[in-house]
Amino acid sequence: MSSQSVPHSIANMEGLQSSIVRGEADRVVELLGSQKLDELQKSYLLELAELNGNAEVIKVIKQAPTK
Repeated sequence: MSSQSVPHSIANMEGLQSSIVRGEADRVVELLGSQKLDELQKSYLLELAELNGNAEVIKVIKQAPTK
């Protein structure tokens, strides 16, 4: 992983968290793109979505591919 992709990954994760909290399913889809989440990331994001109770966001995260 290059040093340029690490800050991008961190910023992307922060963006995902914010979008999940705000219930922005379309933005979550956009930020996830075609990237694969590791199991820990997916579990964390799913838990965050479940705490907010947005069914559409939960569905998007459940459908995200894992590494």
